[in-house]
Amino acid sequence: MRKILIVGAGQAGLQLALTLVDHGGYDVTLMTAQTPEEIRNGRVLSTQCMFFPALQIERDAGLNDWEDKTPWLEGQRVTLAAPGGQKVLDFYGVWDAPAQSVDQRVKMAGWLERLERSGGKVVLHPVATSELESLAAMYDLVVIAAGRGPLVELFERDEARSPYDHPRRSLAAVYLHGVEPWPSRPVPQVRINAVPGVGEMYLMPAYTNTGPCDAVLIEAVPGSPLDAFTDRRITPDEHLTRLRALLAEWMPWEHELFTKAVPTDARSTLYGSYTPSVRRPVGRVGSQKVLGMADVVVLNDPAAGQGANNAAHCARVYRDAIVARGDLPFDEQWMHETFERYWDYAQWSTALTNALISDGLPEHVQRILGAATQDDDVARRFARGYSVPPSLAEWFFDPHAADAYLASRSAAQSV
Repeated sequence: MRKILIVGAGQAGLQLALTLVDHGGYDVTLMTAQTPEEIRNGRVLSTQCMFFPALQIERDAGLNDWEDKTPWLEGQRVTLAAPGGQKVLDFYGVWDAPAQSVDQRVKMAGWLERLERSGGKVVLHPVATSELESLAAMYDLVVIAAGRGPLVELFERDEARSPYDHPRRSLAAVYLHGVEPWPSRPVPQVRINAVPGVGEMYLMPAYTNTGPCDAVLIEAVPGSPLDAFTDRRITPDEHLTRLRALLAEWMPWEHELFTKAVPTDARSTLYGSYTPSVRRPVGRVGSQKVLGMADVVVLNDPAAGQGANNAAHCARVYRDAIVARGDLPFDEQWMHETFERYWDYAQWSTALTNALISDGLPEHVQRILGAATQDDDVARRFARGYSVPPSLAEWFFDPHAADAYLASRSAAQSV
């Protein structure tokens, strides 16, 4: 029986651990710093929107434990605004299938308990870099799935795949009850509001410890008026007060929908910033090598909601590669090949995210957004790029391909 050590209890690490245990033939140990109760009762870990391909990965693995309790998200609304709170454009794109968002405090705590019930070993211990060499010698494979902290520094930054060298957004999230739905289409949907040069607000109907809610994320250009949470030592009520003031000035159509909103709990806020980075997948600790996964090696800004989706895809790729390896060693070449199979997918979610947080949207993307206000097919195809990022390769990133598609749509509508 092959011995696998996974360090980190997020979407990727827990999914990989659970699916390896379920497959059988693996002695799986997962190391984490928190108990399920500490996670469940702790501070918000993220905002997330799991699109239907990632949800299907969970369903196929039997990990969709909160599906019946969680709102089904039909699509995404994009509203572009100018300073002064004036709408420039607004459109709605329906996805091929619904998305969902489960508070990771609920999900990770539940999966950690499930792993223990399923026969996986859970070790409550924060792993230091100095411990890894001796730990790695005890296992056939060590996977680092802890996307924050000093262990990430084991993995060299891939400069060719990392265009940014500093954080592009200051992040401030809060989970709320009582936000009103969009009046003209009152179904669960992701609402994306953007003010170029200032930042964005994302709203995702979600499920948390206290039931259905909305996860609201401000992505502020550093130093802009939306960058209003730099002190971070504020209560959720104070956070909501600041959020309402920002919406009143910059997104007034949203402000009126937050009148009855209240925080879900005393730990319902999250703040931070980080530099989007791609790292090389093999880390070295003395004579031993360890494999990085998900946010450790592909860390995207949350602008396109790709983090949890990337993690789910990465865990599936890694699980399949581990099983296919049989009794052969998990050597460095295998580690690089396994990561590159994941990168075949993640390169497109990374390209989408990096485009959205660039200093200015390319002209052909502006034409796409404009066309989406007039053509539901364009709106749907743009929305599909969030849920199936590789589909963007056919048209979104190349100005000529984008313009050819828009021309075909224009011709179809004129017939």
